Amino acid sequence: MNIPEIIKELTSVITLTDIICVAGLLLFACWLLRTSLGRNALADSVPRRNNMPLYLPFIPLFIWFGAVSLAVSITREFLPDLPAWQASLFDHALLCTGGTGVIAVVILLVRAHFARRLKGFGLNAKTVHKDFFAGLVNLLSIWPLVMAMIILTTYFGKLTSGQDFQIQQHEELIIITAHSQLSLRVLIIITAVVIAPVVEEMLFRGLFQSMIRGLVGRAWLAIILTSVLFALLHPWTHWPALFVLAMCLGYAYEKSGSLLRPIFIHSLFNAASIISVLCGV
Repeated sequence: MNIPEIIKELTSVITLTDIICVAGLLLFACWLLRTSLGRNALADSVPRRNNMPLYLPFIPLFIWFGAVSLAVSITREFLPDLPAWQASLFDHALLCTGGTGVIAVVILLVRAHFARRLKGFGLNAKTVHKDFFAGLVNLLSIWPLVMAMIILTTYFGKLTSGQDFQIQQHEELIIITAHSQLSLRVLIIITAVVIAPVVEEMLFRGLFQSMIRGLVGRAWLAIILTSVLFALLHPWTHWPALFVLAMCLGYAYEKSGSLLRPIFIHSLFNAASIISVLCGV
């Protein structure tokens, strides 16, 4: 077999997913070696100075998970006869509007309680390009671990619940595959790739992780506790994978001091999930 035939044979067996996972494993291995298995990874990380009261992060959290969800439920009650895709369109319009309101609330709270205001919170337009590419590398390095958690969850789920067990698909992914209307799909993409990552990173990494680190004094412990909280607010079958992803998000925030980095990681992860579903990967 000559070299072109060998290359052709390999390309028929090796998929893009395999290449991404191998690249991610190499990046993760380099990170482990460079940081003494992570022990020195956050040696130069400094806390974000703030005077937040303990209840403050729960205000926007309640608005996002409570008030906005309630508004969606009430709208469904008043518009029961709408076609399913139009009902979903209204839902996501409310989510976008409510999410924008939550972002505004967080900005006001940050300006009042963080030293250096938005820059002290980690929002600096000058670092956008650097944080985007760094976020892409961070996501690539953690991708094999996230996939491994999904595989393990499925494996143990089938052992305990039977061969019919499947990880619950996110509601947005179900809707976007069930309906082909362009306006709905665009709104779902805006919600999942823009609004949700910004809101959730402001809440969990920006507010909760900053508050917890100020209380416990240790960056890794703050990352772990925030990651647990983040995972628990999602369906239980997603917990292992989302915990690993959240650890990456929290680390990226502490390492860089920029909230833009975990926002980009979160956004890219959601975008990859949507693309894989739409393309049937």
